[in-house]
Amino acid sequence: MRIGVIGATGTIGSRVVAEALARGHDIRAFGRDTTGAAAAETRENITWTSLDVLDPEGIAAVLPGLDVLISAFQPGNAARDLADTIERSIADAGVYATAARALLKALETHPRTRLIVVGGAGSLEIEPGVVLADAEERLHETLDSVGLPRAYAAAVRGHRDALNVLRTSNRRWTYFSPAEDIAPGERTGRFRIGEDQPVRDAEGRSRVSAEDAAVALVDEAELPRFVQRRFTIGY
Repeated sequence: MRIGVIGATGTIGSRVVAEALARGHDIRAFGRDTTGAAAAETRENITWTSLDVLDPEGIAAVLPGLDVLISAFQPGNAARDLADTIERSIADAGVYATAARALLKALETHPRTRLIVVGGAGSLEIEPGVVLADAEERLHETLDSVGLPRAYAAAVRGHRDALNVLRTSNRRWTYFSPAEDIAPGERTGRFRIGEDQPVRDAEGRSRVSAEDAAVALVDEAELPRFVQRRFTIGY
């Protein structure tokens, strides 16, 4: 398969690239400025291209030949400067919905290309009909538990809004909500899959490694199970 990855130098995007390459896929890696990454690249079957995820025409121009486009877009680069990404996400929480609209607009000219968007856990239901993003006290408790400032609630709601944008579309989209606690760790390849509620372990924690998130994303790229639907994972 030929897979495009937006945010290919980020925490999740870089691991998606590595996982997909290990499985023998051809990768087109996208980012705001990929000059340095392209110059340092030594792996086969990967090309780097600079891309603005808010530019529908630019996105449409790179879609020919892609089977799947995975967007792990974040403002800033959390892998390099987490504090900067958090600050940017709070300052412009609407950027996630704007990016979703740009991606859908680009797909109008390439409707056969599948889109997988990496979003947030805040749109998952904590009880029937109630999502975390709308339950302020519970949201603040969750942000506290994973070490994020309470002001990051704005970004959580921004991710929820992006999912709602996708839900209005008839394109071949999939939305991935990672676990509430996601960080670099071990690739186990062993996790449980859910849909609209968090997957929690025996201690009640919703957690997963970025490496296993990449496994789940490439699994979905290879064998689509959640077209026009959301899914999540956890241990």
